[in-house]
Amino acid sequence: MNAAREVEVVVIGAGQAGLSAAYHLRRTGFEPDRDFVVLDHSPGPGGAWQFRWPSLTFGKVHGMHALPGMELTDADPARPSSEVVREYFDRYERTFGLRVRRPVDVRAVREGTGGRLLVQTPDGTWAARALINATGTWDRPFWPRYPGQETFRGRQLHTAQYAGPEEFTGRRVVVVGGGASGTQHLLELAPYAAATTWVTRRPPVFREGPFDQEAGRAAVGLVEERVRQGLPPRSVVSVTGLPLTDAIRRGLADGVLDRRPMFDRVVPDGVEWRDGGEVTADVILWATGFRAALGHLTPLGLREPGGGIRLEGTRAVVDPRVHLLGYGPSASTIGANRAGRAAVRDIRRLLAGEPVAA
Repeated sequence: MNAAREVEVVVIGAGQAGLSAAYHLRRTGFEPDRDFVVLDHSPGPGGAWQFRWPSLTFGKVHGMHALPGMELTDADPARPSSEVVREYFDRYERTFGLRVRRPVDVRAVREGTGGRLLVQTPDGTWAARALINATGTWDRPFWPRYPGQETFRGRQLHTAQYAGPEEFTGRRVVVVGGGASGTQHLLELAPYAAATTWVTRRPPVFREGPFDQEAGRAAVGLVEERVRQGLPPRSVVSVTGLPLTDAIRRGLADGVLDRRPMFDRVVPDGVEWRDGGEVTADVILWATGFRAALGHLTPLGLREPGGGIRLEGTRAVVDPRVHLLGYGPSASTIGANRAGRAAVRDIRRLLAGEPVAA
């Protein structure tokens, strides 16, 4: 076994949050490969965006904020967002010389010696004085469990496997989930599918009017409070509601977005409700979101009894060497940018032996 390679900081993940952190590390004097390293398990640049379905064009993306130090300009709104963002992230990495190492799978992060954390990968081990975890959620699609699910004779898939509406031509589709993905899928599927049914656990909340800074801060504050309590974070959209766009208005008017409460069980040819209602289906599309991909951090024992990781800012309360970006209040693209800057500022104080902010 080769000896662990020592660096000051390891960044895990090269999506929006990881690249933001790497940019601020370099900007404040840290050198890639000497002082810090960025490890990414994806095959190429683009973070989770590179896996988005082709019909999600850049013009349909809401709230995609530029990375620090380089604007995203002249993007064709008709191009797939996966292509636009992949090219942008690639250009960003090369411009700032971030030297992202990929594909590298981080298997575990453990306590080392001399106050260092051991970041273990099939390609070797890194010994770091601080860790920035920016692994996001794409690798942990959430599949709810309902009685009879295993008996369904049709196809079940998750948003993570969605490739576009054409494959559902002539099919009867049940879409589960009241978030942005669920509504986007429904609006795309409707012209192709034989029939669509929309079910959600809670009635969807549509937001009218502009979403100003004060409303944004209030929404982030609600998510942040859960994280402070050590509870699993909820998405920002869960407290902001869905923007009432022209497309959403049309979907409501023509009945595509006619929501039904969550079914009680899955049967071989569809879904059923306790009151006797039923819908025949060929496909169940689970647009039920994702969970934070943090399994590699399990050896550090960061989780609270409530199931989440308690943070102060981006710093894990249990271990001040560990920062989580893209988790909870920093899950949005603008939140990831701000979190990258804050985490690096905090880590510089830690490495200098200064007190970290309360």
